[in-house]
Amino acid sequence: MSYKLIFKIGQNFRNPSLTKNYLFLKESEHWSLEKLKAYQLLKLQELVAFSYHHSSYYKTAFDAIGLKPSDIESLEDIKKLPIVSKQELIQYATEIHTFKKGNKKFKASTSGTSGSSLTFWKDEHADSFNRASIFRGYSWYDVQPWERNLYFWGFQFSVFSKLKYGILDALQNRFRIFSYQENSLKRMIPKLKKVSFMHGYSSMIYEVAKLYNQWQLEKPTQLKMIKGTSEKVFPAYQHEIEKAFGLKMINEYGAAESGIIAFECPKGSMHINMEGVLVEAINNEILVTNLQQTSFPILRYQLGDYIALGDASEHCTCGMQHTILKEVTGRIGKVVHGIEEQYPSLYFYYIFKNLGQQQQLYLNYQVQQHTKGTLLFLIEQALTDLQLALVKKEITSYFKNDMHVEIKSKQVISANLKKQESFISTI
Repeated sequence: MSYKLIFKIGQNFRNPSLTKNYLFLKESEHWSLEKLKAYQLLKLQELVAFSYHHSSYYKTAFDAIGLKPSDIESLEDIKKLPIVSKQELIQYATEIHTFKKGNKKFKASTSGTSGSSLTFWKDEHADSFNRASIFRGYSWYDVQPWERNLYFWGFQFSVFSKLKYGILDALQNRFRIFSYQENSLKRMIPKLKKVSFMHGYSSMIYEVAKLYNQWQLEKPTQLKMIKGTSEKVFPAYQHEIEKAFGLKMINEYGAAESGIIAFECPKGSMHINMEGVLVEAINNEILVTNLQQTSFPILRYQLGDYIALGDASEHCTCGMQHTILKEVTGRIGKVVHGIEEQYPSLYFYYIFKNLGQQQQLYLNYQVQQHTKGTLLFLIEQALTDLQLALVKKEITSYFKNDMHVEIKSKQVISANLKKQESFISTI
């Protein structure tokens, strides 16, 4: 039995509407921007009306501000809706759920890396639409989901968990790394010869690429795509990854509760998945509305990231007219404590972005703060005296004399098979 047949049988059992959604997305990727926005308005109107009539939370919230579903006459009218935070989704989860009978549902949960984990029910259509959105992105690289792949995700300590995931991976023609120990990695290397795509935490892929280069191994010949998810793909990663595997790492941006928000095309643009989500940027903070999910409606959700959107005049040479997500600049909410003042952790993003753009100094980093007024910068690369001076100068331009700074180069900052954080504060 072929892996394609196994995959299709599993897909038809779990996600019977996936093929229909995929074919729709392959058609809509050729739509004009005007047609995409018209579709978004239709879905938004349907979602607001459904939420009002089936979710006690949204009925109460809309009634409190005197909003009726018929008030949504344009995409701009989304601003009439209240903004919802993750804490509100957690606190009012029961009231938000619609629990429409007869719909197949799956239990989903967020990673909890922001401090709180959300558990909710996702309907089959929304789950299938999200998977179809991912597979559409794969199609841009001539990748089929049942092809041999390497997955960098999660560290399972128990024997039972390893067995469980081993069986699930085998059915999906997939294998994953459970350890960074050299022996485990050496056992993995021969398998890479037949891999069509790699995906998972970008920091893990980067670590394997470094070892690949260190051991001077030949590039995999069948590799068509390397996809980084859940973490930022730092510019410093790309040189090592391209040297090891002959391909750059592409970005996929999304969340469990919002679904896939954007996927990078072969021309290098991150295209918003406009058929699945409606994205706003309010003071550069992303608000996401999931247009396809009804079992747990999510409207104007504060995901917790700063972003930059392209304007309507920016077009990608790939031909798609979907809005471009120019960058995900960082997480919201983490505060850096100076001696006298407080600063956003977003400063670190700009410090290292400037070093790359202005000095061609691309660094992999982690910043730690354990006492107020003091920062520890861990830099993976070795720094010359001149480069060290450039880093200090850039840091000082943001924090002036309000911060004591220590910089350590040649540091190991691997996330060890979990999501890597660029800023850690214990204050």
